[in-house]
Amino acid sequence: MSSNALLTRFKFSSLLSQDQAGRRIILLGTISGSPALLLAERAAFDTNPAYLGGFSRLLAHVQNLGENDVYRWYLANSLPDNSVDQPTPPDLKINLIWPCTEKHVKKYSFQRNRSVTETPEIYAKFVRPYMQRCREEGRLNWVFNILDGLKEQENVLYRSHESEKRDDYLLLPDLNWDRKTLGSLHLLALVERRDLWSVRDLKKKDAPWLRHLQSTLAATVAGLYEGVEPDLLKFYVHYQPTYYHFHIHIVHVDLEASATQAVGKAMGLCDVIGRLEGMAGEDEEAVGMGNVELVYTVGEASELWTEVFLPLKEGREPSVGG
Repeated sequence: MSSNALLTRFKFSSLLSQDQAGRRIILLGTISGSPALLLAERAAFDTNPAYLGGFSRLLAHVQNLGENDVYRWYLANSLPDNSVDQPTPPDLKINLIWPCTEKHVKKYSFQRNRSVTETPEIYAKFVRPYMQRCREEGRLNWVFNILDGLKEQENVLYRSHESEKRDDYLLLPDLNWDRKTLGSLHLLALVERRDLWSVRDLKKKDAPWLRHLQSTLAATVAGLYEGVEPDLLKFYVHYQPTYYHFHIHIVHVDLEASATQAVGKAMGLCDVIGRLEGMAGEDEEAVGMGNVELVYTVGEASELWTEVFLPLKEGREPSVGG
């Protein structure tokens, strides 16, 4: 029997595993009565310009999942349907940014990363003003659209109603989650509070609030998805974050750790809480994450590198003016 014929004779019994965010499956079955394992993963994209030039025209059955400001996301098929009765499921998750800016282009272009050390002094003098500039440029419009109920309400999975409004939060699916594969579950919790830009704004006094928030989020997610128990979830925050409004990433423990969960990018929420609780000092208003040294990675094309850390490395004074 030829090798190709073996595949056509494979009879499916059960799904053993699904990983790489749903892009790889391992099936148990039989071939001619003998047990067989079939491991399948989606091949890399063809990078030939001739193919890429017509990529958008190859898409079929495009399903719009939502849009907000310049961001849009879809599910689509790159393969023809098997039949009318058994259509081919979507095999592509697509994000579209239009109109995009030069900053978007830099963010998504391949670039080498650098490890930088951000002291409290560097943060206060250079990084905090940079954050302020980003917020004033309107880069948070899409976040406020969601919080204010103006956009993406069909994508809000849960909106809390705490006794104190400042304690409220809402849950959204991460743009890179297909919204159905629980093993690659990835949610975002946006807090209602507007005074928290990043982990740097957390004070020692916020530790009890964060513990309560994590516990509440775990229970909420477990209630939304059958079979997802609290101890199947991981909670982390980014520093530097993509946008300067405090939010928490919630992922399934089986989601393979990509660059977004790597050291130098992600900070475990429990680790942050423990660090806050262990800080010395009685003034809970003054003691916090703004007083510690943080090491993280930035891309060479990022403004933080070109405007802050590269000048510092070269002995020049950074300029983060508007």
